[in-house]
Amino acid sequence: MLSKLRAINIFKRNGKRTYTVPPIPDSVWRNPWHFIAFGFGVGTIPIAPGTFGTLIAVPFYLFLSTYSNTTYLIITILFTVFSVWLCEKVSREIHIQDHQGMCIDEIVGYLVTMLYAPYGWGWIILGFILFRIFDIWKPWPIRQIDHQMQNGFGMILDDTIAGIYSMILIQLLAWII
Repeated sequence: MLSKLRAINIFKRNGKRTYTVPPIPDSVWRNPWHFIAFGFGVGTIPIAPGTFGTLIAVPFYLFLSTYSNTTYLIITILFTVFSVWLCEKVSREIHIQDHQGMCIDEIVGYLVTMLYAPYGWGWIILGFILFRIFDIWKPWPIRQIDHQMQNGFGMILDDTIAGIYSMILIQLLAWII
């Protein structure tokens, strides 16, 4: 069952501001898989759920950054695979492909962004900004994947590529500095 709560799309489409996004499923608060897929509940925030989904990734990054780069990489890969499965499962159960509130993909994308990043709040903030830019802008091939791959793999892949683009820029900046 879908609640009356609706997310608000703050971005313009075809020159018009749109507000028609699917309602938040009530199951987010009853089903632990749905809760996780909706970014541990932050995907239910009605404005900019992707941004809040990325913000919730920061504590995950802070926790994982205490481990070696190899451990961080392995956990990120395992979490990515888990997220593909979870996005596919939840999309089928709520009958909405890539619901705007499902923001576990932003967590994956941010974790990828921060792979091998230098530690410090400046880098954490830069990673956040870069990932959000690439996730919203969707340069090639992110936009094509987002539109053509309508499954859990596509939902995670577009954010993973945005994370890779962001990671590359962070590594270049770290090398230059």
